[in-house]
Amino acid sequence: MQLSFGSGAIWGERTDVIGSGIGPRQFGVLQDIQIDFDWSDKELYGQLQFPVAIARGQGKITGKAKFAQILGLLYSDIFFGVTPATGQFAVSQLEAATVPATTPYTVIPANAASYNDDLGISYATTGKRFNRVTTPSSAGQYSVNFATGAYIFSSADANAAILISYTYNVTTSGNRVTLTNQPMGNTPTFKATFYTAYNGSGTALRLNACTATKLSIPTKLDTWTISELDFMAFADASGTIGYLSTVE
Repeated sequence: MQLSFGSGAIWGERTDVIGSGIGPRQFGVLQDIQIDFDWSDKELYGQLQFPVAIARGQGKITGKAKFAQILGLLYSDIFFGVTPATGQFAVSQLEAATVPATTPYTVIPANAASYNDDLGISYATTGKRFNRVTTPSSAGQYSVNFATGAYIFSSADANAAILISYTYNVTTSGNRVTLTNQPMGNTPTFKATFYTAYNGSGTALRLNACTATKLSIPTKLDTWTISELDFMAFADASGTIGYLSTVE
């Protein structure tokens, strides 16, 4: 008797473009997969209560996969249908610093050389937020030189312990996906391969043509982020939906 246990595995590979850098992407740390085959039914009734015939109408194949691993190449290939660039849009959150005791009252954050944008400042002891101004003249005010990443304060905040949050660029590692406003009808496609096994007996499903319909990245206090990607399958150019394979 063939059985299945666990979440199995699923891979997606982009098919609307080919070339270097396009390959299979596995949904890592998979939690669960659900694939539904659904048809509309058309009943034919006469004068009696129950139909005399039933025919299948339109069919639909939908799927959803929940997974924990964050992989930029999967997002770019399978969902957004774009080519990522090497690099990161990085965030430094609550970076500790101290305003100098004497002029100039300037703080240079750790990643100032690749500074991108300001996300605000707070006092380390009280958590009270600073207000960004053109020229700081009192306590709780600061300004930013966006060209250099330097933060400037007034003398009223000399020796103050602060927490700085900002964004910066990383150019040598990671994947950076630029999201653009594509024309309607632009639809990246991929082939999906699902596999699950128990005691050496495997079940495999290949769907030749799929398109992602929804990507959810939920976060929640005190637990892991489990992303969900929903997709639909359709017939490829040869009219084939895919293949279902079992041992028995």
